[in-house]
Amino acid sequence: MSPQLGAFAGVLLLGVAWSHPARADEASLWPSRSPPVVGGAEMDALRSELGRQASAIDALQHPSLHLSGYVQVDWVLYNQASRNEIDYATNAPLNQDRFTLRRGHFRVDAEHRFLRAALEVDVNTTNGAQVRPLNAEIGVHWPEKADPGRPLFELALGIMKIPFGVEVPESDALRPFLERSTMARAFFPGEYDVGARFRAKYRFLEMTLSAMNGHPIGDRVFPALAPDQKKEVIGHLGVQTNPVQNVEFSLGISADTGNGFHEGTPTTKDELVWRDDNGDGIVQSTEIQVVAGSSARPSQEFHRFALGADARLAVSFAPGFELSLRGELVRASNLDRGLESADPVGAGHDLHELGWYVGLTQELTSWALLGVRYDRYDPDQDAREQQAAVMVPRDRSYSTLAFLAMLRYADARLALEYDHNHNTLGRNSSGAPARLANDALTVRGQLTF
Repeated sequence: MSPQLGAFAGVLLLGVAWSHPARADEASLWPSRSPPVVGGAEMDALRSELGRQASAIDALQHPSLHLSGYVQVDWVLYNQASRNEIDYATNAPLNQDRFTLRRGHFRVDAEHRFLRAALEVDVNTTNGAQVRPLNAEIGVHWPEKADPGRPLFELALGIMKIPFGVEVPESDALRPFLERSTMARAFFPGEYDVGARFRAKYRFLEMTLSAMNGHPIGDRVFPALAPDQKKEVIGHLGVQTNPVQNVEFSLGISADTGNGFHEGTPTTKDELVWRDDNGDGIVQSTEIQVVAGSSARPSQEFHRFALGADARLAVSFAPGFELSLRGELVRASNLDRGLESADPVGAGHDLHELGWYVGLTQELTSWALLGVRYDRYDPDQDAREQQAAVMVPRDRSYSTLAFLAMLRYADARLALEYDHNHNTLGRNSSGAPARLANDALTVRGQLTF
């Protein structure tokens, strides 16, 4: 064999050996070119990671939705003011001893990165069956995910809670007592108004500032409307600390400034009135009177404001044994919109109002809770009345002493509350102001979902 032919044969044999897979005894000499085999556990981990990544991508493309709500049903066992009669001015029944769907709230929250929206609807039978929107807002917040080490900023528009004090923006499902204090229901009836809100929070400090129409949804004259152009500005600044272990203390101040609205009157003509004084059905000249007409009076604005302070102390002796003490004080002028609508134009003087409350609750394991609260509200500290030939001060205050007992299980509550109400709406035998009996005993069942 020639040297050229021998070299060609050697190259050919080497190529054939390289093109065929190595035998078992050659595995240590030639590396395998086949892909690695993935075991069952590794395959499951890979599928789980791919699913997590797909969910994260889907969350970036679609907003997350959260549904929640609660139902509160009251049974008024006893009410001293209840009568089997009709109020002929409003055609509403005076009986209060009844079953009532106090609140039935359904809420939807949607969030997509920096954007969020909320819609809450209330169903109740307090004044007949009704369905109404409560919270309906859209907003933007930063950062995208809450981080205790970074400040939080939020801007929202829509129907929202009024950020004054603690009791007004507090959820009805979380508040231990059945209803808010008298001053809260007088100053901020309905607790919601239409406007814009800016909120900032960092560590223990929180600040909220809102511009609103100034007529809450429970306003007795212009509910959820805006009869004047100027907006009401409300703000709250609060701090929350833990001075020692198992002790939580919070303190806040609030302010409210805006304008109220006094409705004007149209032009009226002279009127001829006949009053049959002797009841004979015959028109006589002495029974005819002329009621003079009047010129139109334009509507007027008036200033109103409020300053408030709130504090809360919670001490946890053990899980399910928390003692909570809270209180608020509000000094206001011309702000009453729910109890006795403040109108200084009609009254001829500014109405200086003062309200406060102190409440104490004690948990008895996670199953039970006891509480007591006293609140007082004066709608006009400068009120006067005529007694004989002398003008003397008149106390027009409302006060309530409430006793609460509650059973709790998971998301359900059963509460029994007795309210001893004091007022000056009645009259005694001599015609002087006296207390109108209005105590009430109520049972409430609540379920949150």
